[in-house]
Amino acid sequence: MRQGRARTVRHPRHVAIIMDGNGRWARARGLPRSMGHRRGVEAVRAAVRAAGELGIEYLTLFAFSSENWRRPKDEIEELLGLLKHFIRRDLADLHKEGVRVRVIGGRDDLSADIRSLLEEAENLTRDNSRQTLVIAFNYGARDEVARAVKRIAEKFAAGEVTLDALTADYLGEHMDTAGIPDPDLIIRTSGELRLSNFLLWQAAYSEFVFMPCLWPDFDRQSFEDAIAEYASRDRRFGGLSREIAS
Repeated sequence: MRQGRARTVRHPRHVAIIMDGNGRWARARGLPRSMGHRRGVEAVRAAVRAAGELGIEYLTLFAFSSENWRRPKDEIEELLGLLKHFIRRDLADLHKEGVRVRVIGGRDDLSADIRSLLEEAENLTRDNSRQTLVIAFNYGARDEVARAVKRIAEKFAAGEVTLDALTADYLGEHMDTAGIPDPDLIIRTSGELRLSNFLLWQAAYSEFVFMPCLWPDFDRQSFEDAIAEYASRDRRFGGLSREIAS
């Protein structure tokens, strides 16, 4: 059994997770991929619960990539069904616990029932303030930037904004994550060492922790281990390290 670290750790305000490895988890056990996704949903519930207990204010989960539409139709239907089930089953509890749900990603091409479900989750929990759960659904970072630039270009064409106003901060205000602090820590499971088009703009100064465990095996101890690793880092944001500065 892994031993937790006893020392007090510095907690990140915002943790984002790339939940990877459901399919490999299932394949290693001779199970269909659908079983891996279902166990992955259980890991989502555990992660949301652990984040709240650990005092994480913002938790962002990469639930469905805009590239995932390329997967087999039956797997897409399974993933969409699990999303619907998660929201319908867990939304009331999240609301009761004071969790605000925020969804990022493109919505124009989504079916009406999915769009309605996402809006219901956001509207019901809009005034909650204990914790924010950000669900990245039909999300791709490059698409997010393109949509933000398009919105700004429309404002510029209408004479609502000048060139002088087109700063990095102004662009950030048009991202899906406007009003949400950038992630302090980004965790990826399954041992893969890449961002996979996730929060490219927001990750400029994030710390990365890549974990070998597959997502269905990610538990409270895994979360604590990632936070402990984060706490050991010297975040400089382009400045000097604490040792050099002192």
